[in-house]
Amino acid sequence: MTPRVIFSILLLMTGVTSCSLKKDSKVQHISYQDFNERIWDIEQHPDSFAFKGNTAVIVDFYAKWCGPCVQLLDIMEKIADEYEGDLTVYKVDVDKEKDLATVFKVQGLPDMICFSSTGRTVRRYHGLPSEADMRIIIEEELLDKTKQP
Repeated sequence: MTPRVIFSILLLMTGVTSCSLKKDSKVQHISYQDFNERIWDIEQHPDSFAFKGNTAVIVDFYAKWCGPCVQLLDIMEKIADEYEGDLTVYKVDVDKEKDLATVFKVQGLPDMICFSSTGRTVRRYHGLPSEADMRIIIEEELLDKTKQP
């Protein structure tokens, strides 16, 4: 068997070919248009970031065929539920939203961009972070809980 055939069989066996959110998930799939309405209107402000959100935001660029992206979904669901009200987690399917992936120069997956509630780009994270790494980013950088009394 060729490596491609073996990889395809492994994907099918592990269910990695599907990536769906639970019905009660706090993680939201967004399109280019949704991004313009909820986070930054790229059309109106192409040269300067004008944040529209009122909570910290994580934008997770993913693809259904990406194994690490599927693994990250469980972490993102936990985090979105735990930090509800302080943090909004969005997922962007790069296969469907090529224009948005191009705007952010997404070259590998998963790829996340994190914004503070003030709209400051706090971090760009390439690859699969651990749940502990995500909590550090959120607590210390996005929500800045280490400096609060």
